[in-house]
Amino acid sequence: MEFMRPEAKAALWRWREVFAASAVVLLGLYWTIIAFGVARLFGAVVAVLGIALAFTAFQRLRFAQSGLGPGIVRVDERRLEYLGPLTGGILDLDDLVAVELEPKARPAPHWILTGPGGQMVAIPVNAAGAEALFDVFAALPGIRTGAMLAALEHTPSARVTVWRAPAHRLQRRLH
Repeated sequence: MEFMRPEAKAALWRWREVFAASAVVLLGLYWTIIAFGVARLFGAVVAVLGIALAFTAFQRLRFAQSGLGPGIVRVDERRLEYLGPLTGGILDLDDLVAVELEPKARPAPHWILTGPGGQMVAIPVNAAGAEALFDVFAALPGIRTGAMLAALEHTPSARVTVWRAPAHRLQRRLH
C-alpha cells in the first residue's frame, strides 16, 4: 500500500541531497548550541560544511532536468559517452575544448561539447544521465557555474559559450 502519490515521492527524491545537507547543518548547529569547548568548535565546523554541501546540492538540483529526453549519458574513467537515437559520440574529458548551450535545438536545448579538431558531441539537457554533466562541468578550470545555471534556467535566444579551455591548456594539448 502506497502512502504517497508517485509525483510527491519523485519531488521529494529530487530534493534528497538538499534535505541531507540541511540535516548536517542542523546537527552542527545543535552541537554548537549544546556543547562546550572543542566540541562546540567541531559543531560549528560541521554546520559550515553542511552549508557548503547544501549550496552544492541546490546547484545540482537547478541543473538536473527530467531525464526523459532522448539518449543516455555516461561518464566513466574521464570519458564521456552519449548514446542517442540519431546521434552520439565519445569524448575524453581531458580533450574538452569548449562547452556551449544551444537553446534552439529540438526537442530540447542541447549541450554542445567540442573536442580537438572540432569534434562535437550534442547532448540534450534532459537526456537520461545528463545530471552527471554537472560534476564534469564543475571540474573544468575557470568555469562559472552560476552563469552556466543561469543560461540553463533562462533559455537564451542564441548559442551561449559556457566555458572555453584556457590558452595554456590548449597549447599543452598541441605539443
